[in-house]
Amino acid sequence: MTICIPLACSLVAVAAAVRSTWSPCGLSMLSTITPFGERARGHSYGATSAWFVAGATVGGASLGLLMAASALAVRELHPTATVVGVVALAAALVAVVSDAGVGRLRLPFHRRQVNERWLDHFRPSVYGMGFGWQIGTGLATYITTAAVYLMIVLGTLSGRPGLALTVGTGFGMIRGSAVLLTHHVSDPSGLRAFHRRFSAVGAVVDRIVLGVELGSAVLVALWLRSLCAGVVVTVVAIGVTTALIRSDRPYADTSGAPACPVPTAEVHGDASLAATGGVHRPG
Repeated sequence: MTICIPLACSLVAVAAAVRSTWSPCGLSMLSTITPFGERARGHSYGATSAWFVAGATVGGASLGLLMAASALAVRELHPTATVVGVVALAAALVAVVSDAGVGRLRLPFHRRQVNERWLDHFRPSVYGMGFGWQIGTGLATYITTAAVYLMIVLGTLSGRPGLALTVGTGFGMIRGSAVLLTHHVSDPSGLRAFHRRFSAVGAVVDRIVLGVELGSAVLVALWLRSLCAGVVVTVVAIGVTTALIRSDRPYADTSGAPACPVPTAEVHGDASLAATGGVHRPG
């Protein structure tokens, strides 16, 4: 198998993992597992975040195992390079169109938060590992970009179980490592400032992920060496660019999602409020 599909799969996996941090669940974790939040609960931020990253890595490996099994099945089927390329190209273009919102086309996105009541009932190793695993699988909580689906398809089409497992594990580890972004936040005001800066970067990340998806389509089209494939990719690229110019919204629509606990209120004496910067955790 050419390097084209594995390369596209790896790039899409990184983009999907990074973009997923801006999901409601990802933002919730950035507001919940913080140095001052864990201190308010009488726990160690270092230990909890380590459990979270470990859980996310295991979650990614769980997804990777499913991708590896699918990749093994594809390898046993011995599809031609043309078939693999056409399916990969179609998947990449669907992902681009879905995330750009062209023609209001949207792939079905899973909408689910982790159960934050775990924070009050379980020890840090349990909620850290549990939250991390759910985040790391990529499918158990909010899915806000079609790049997650594209990663799975490309990993399967690679026909390389080892690669698929590695990509899935890496995806989970990157997703889990995002919790370390708040390692320097020492109080609620600092957390509010962090979220303002973080939200401002979100639109840029949206466009980058869209570019990676489109780039994977271009890469596959070049590999196919097909004029028809090139024309289709060009038409889609023009359509996506036009749609983005006419719209001022981030491409990954999460409308209908409950607000994540981004700090907006002052801290009171309640330790549970202090742990999230003065915001009641969603039930």
